[in-house]
Amino acid sequence: MKESISTEEKIIRAADKIFTQKGYAATRTREIAEEAGTNLALLNYYFGSKEKLFKNVVREKLKMLLSAMGPIASDEAIPIDEKIRMISENYTRLLLENEDLPLFILNEWSVNKKLFADLIRETRQHAEPVIEKQLRESNMAITLEDLIVNTLGMIMFPFIAKPMILSSGLVQEDQFAMFVEKRKEMIPEWIISITK
Repeated sequence: MKESISTEEKIIRAADKIFTQKGYAATRTREIAEEAGTNLALLNYYFGSKEKLFKNVVREKLKMLLSAMGPIASDEAIPIDEKIRMISENYTRLLLENEDLPLFILNEWSVNKKLFADLIRETRQHAEPVIEKQLRESNMAITLEDLIVNTLGMIMFPFIAKPMILSSGLVQEDQFAMFVEKRKEMIPEWIISITK
């Protein structure tokens, strides 16, 4: 059965594809309209401008990333070590399904700092106090900043460095998914071991 999607959704999907491939600066709205099978007038009708369309795409991508971490990080009932395991699991699965996501976010974050800061503020406000309290109560010898950077860095780096990892022969293309799946299991153990 063929999927039925609205013109607005076609434009968002086309914009997602083109922005991810070329970045904001090199993308032209005409390319997005052609990819969506529509025209510039309709693109402008729905989104008004390239910047507004880009913000919509970025918001959706960042939501994907934050939804893999935010609810877990801010839940006081989930112990800190379990949080790390769940975030490692969720992020690895998300990035296997969206391998371009971390590079897109990092590239665009460097040129659209305010947009990203605004989008991530709410998640930080809810999650940081919970994690800081849990770190204090569990006597883990790691700061909030190091915990987040170490955990996300270990998960995301193989995806960001995938071309280097593959071209160096360190991991073969058909083994990459298994490689990150194994890391997904080990990352929580590595993180927890450095906090003792």
